[in-house]
Amino acid sequence: MTHAHDNSVAAGFAFDNTYARELEGFYVPWKAAQVARPRLVKLNRGLAEELGLNADAVDSEKGARIFAGNEIPDGAAPLAQAYAGHQFGGFVPQLGDGRALLLGEVIDRERSRRDIQLKGSGPTPFSRAGDGRAALGPVLREYLIGEAMHALGIPTTRALAAVLTGEPVFREEGALPGAVLTRVAASHIRVGTFEFFAARGEQDKVRRLADYVIDRHYPDLKGHANPYLGLLERVSDRQAELVARWMHVGFIHGVMNTDNMAISGETIDYGPCAFMDHYDPATVFSSIDSHGRYAYVNQPKIAQWNLARFAETLLQLIDADGKRAIARATEVVNAFQEKYERHWLKGMRAKLGLVTEEEADLNLATDFLTVLEGKKVDYTLAFRYLADAALGQEEPIRALFADASAYDIWSKHWRARLSREAMAVLERAQAMRRANPAFIPRNHRVEEALSAAVEGDDYAPFETLLKILSRPFDDQPEFAAFAEPAPEGQGCYRTFCGT
Repeated sequence: MTHAHDNSVAAGFAFDNTYARELEGFYVPWKAAQVARPRLVKLNRGLAEELGLNADAVDSEKGARIFAGNEIPDGAAPLAQAYAGHQFGGFVPQLGDGRALLLGEVIDRERSRRDIQLKGSGPTPFSRAGDGRAALGPVLREYLIGEAMHALGIPTTRALAAVLTGEPVFREEGALPGAVLTRVAASHIRVGTFEFFAARGEQDKVRRLADYVIDRHYPDLKGHANPYLGLLERVSDRQAELVARWMHVGFIHGVMNTDNMAISGETIDYGPCAFMDHYDPATVFSSIDSHGRYAYVNQPKIAQWNLARFAETLLQLIDADGKRAIARATEVVNAFQEKYERHWLKGMRAKLGLVTEEEADLNLATDFLTVLEGKKVDYTLAFRYLADAALGQEEPIRALFADASAYDIWSKHWRARLSREAMAVLERAQAMRRANPAFIPRNHRVEEALSAAVEGDDYAPFETLLKILSRPFDDQPEFAAFAEPAPEGQGCYRTFCGT
């Protein structure tokens, strides 16, 4: 009986590994390190079903062995991908998967191709001095935040499973429980993947990679007059929309290195990421970002900078004439700002309850942020309470300010703007609630959940938080406390890379 059950798991992943098949020389075939006592602590059952897996079958000891890397599922072709990257502005010619393995690709129920990757599965030829491992805390953080982003409607890599290895990993804070995350992505190809081959002058490989990406992510470009320029445009548009969505919810990635920018337009690599509490454009969460390069307000500029690095790798493909190639690529990179602002304003109109477009809307939106700035006003709640204000209930939002006089002045302009639209008040408030989450992964709540799991092997707070964050736009009155910011006096919040 057990035997048949085991086979159903093995047959669960319908692998079709184009990266391994078509891009030899872009990776190193590799196997995960064996771990002592794999224990599955969380399976994303909804995502498992989406991938065509039988959730009951993989929620098992065999599933734990697969997700820990102890057992290679049928059809997998585990490999470590090569990539380079600009880290905090400085170029590192070889990074690569130092603690991750791409198991392979599956075609999900929607007929989309998805990568299945293990993270924390031991050293690879790209590990440099690292141990290739991951600790439980960062694995659960990536799980929580990725799923929260997905529920917020923001393109993201997702977590399929978290497994304890039964072995400690050693970090500055001492011995921590080791863990492996199984991550799902449209692909793991980064700007840094292109940089790796371009920096080596391997132009044929840059072309092969670009052709592969067009085939996999942007197949409509195949008939394009200049598919490589089209690729740059498409990635630019996806990134403009992605970063605008980050800004709408107060998300700060923390390490927007070029190796953390996915060509698919998904959010990837949740290291020192966090959500902003009170509105301050200069907010930085990463402990290593001493100059604020990756501060909240800088994210659009950094995305554009990263796109310029991507453009450089494509120049010889865009045009054989160097000058012409630079001119055409520069035009696309320079257009990013306008694309970003268009996506940002579209989202801000929804957040402010506007359904029509007027010239002065940009000022209305930026003026609201100016009203919040320097007042220690919670970003998420301010927008959420605007929906109440649209219904004429001003008290919740006014109570966020020690002095609401600047808000009151802004509010008059906002009301005048709303009055020029024919929309039922209740309908508007509902639409605003769908654009302004009540729940984000509050830093102190994330820390509580991680501490309980890491220090007490207690996953109840993690499960509760995950459940709340899966419905961010619903009021969930029984969890009202989770919508509140951290109590005053909790000091400055810092996050660290999980490496």
